Amino acid sequence: MRDSDHGWRFVWVAAALIAVGNMAIAADESLEDAWWTGPMTAPSAAALPQGHMLIEPYLYDVITDGHFDSNGRRQATANEHDLGSLTYLLYGLSDRVTVGLIPRFGVNQPAGQPNSAGVGDTTLQAGYALTQYHIGHWVPQISVVLDETVPTGRYDRLANASDGFGAGAYTTGLSVYSQDYFWMPNGRILRARLDLTYAVSSAVDVRDQSVYGTASGFRGDAHPGDSFTTDAAAEYSLTRNWVLALDAIYQHGAATRVSSRMPPQTSGAFTMSSYEVKSRSSDLIGFAPAIEYNWNGSVGVLVGVRIFELGRNVTASVTPVIALNLVL
Repeated sequence: MRDSDHGWRFVWVAAALIAVGNMAIAADESLEDAWWTGPMTAPSAAALPQGHMLIEPYLYDVITDGHFDSNGRRQATANEHDLGSLTYLLYGLSDRVTVGLIPRFGVNQPAGQPNSAGVGDTTLQAGYALTQYHIGHWVPQISVVLDETVPTGRYDRLANASDGFGAGAYTTGLSVYSQDYFWMPNGRILRARLDLTYAVSSAVDVRDQSVYGTASGFRGDAHPGDSFTTDAAAEYSLTRNWVLALDAIYQHGAATRVSSRMPPQTSGAFTMSSYEVKSRSSDLIGFAPAIEYNWNGSVGVLVGVRIFELGRNVTASVTPVIALNLVL
């Protein structure tokens, strides 16, 4: 037999051994080795199975005690608590299409002002799964998600600044969600997510005191800036029930412009005076460590904290969070 024949035989035997080894590894890998609630802020790229529903309420307390200037320097502010809740209500319309809504409620407790409670803005959502995860394949789960935030919360004509719970704008967000699984040398599973979102808001008619910093007597418009968010998350399954999670978040917000056209205070022929105020663009970096406990593949709880302590032209905050995950 020629040397080249020996060489080809060696190649085929090696390829066969690799294939058998990969099949053995795949046979040992199972997604049932871990149950998940999900990290705190990065939504899942996986579509709900047809006819199934996800109910996931979050309770949180945004504790604010600082502000970052345009140079990123932190300035102390009065301590403020904003209690709130949001709930994911999602339904699997098909094995690839998930629809739902996210209502919000809040209680503001500003320093030196009366407390206020109210309804926040509501988000409508529809997602389509471009790919689905299969063990042994290199392609991760990928979904595109379109959401529309509807201005159901008060934002202007406020008696107190703390009465504002919404933005007054229709905000359209387009997101790409991705998710993959990795088996560690000890056999435990690491689940990773990368979510990218770009959002555009409509112009808002503003009157009197508002969340845009205007005062009583104001008449004009607000033009919220576009925003971009990146959320990279990882979950490590300590056991089948217990999971450690971490989100790393970056947000960029373009400048918001507030313009006014108001009649002059003096008498005489009716004319119009105008002025415009434009905020600075903002950047924010945050982290959200959490721990999950899952009773089974359908019920779990998450406890964690979101920390925003790096940024520019934004507030500094620490937000304790608890969430319950139910898949029905």
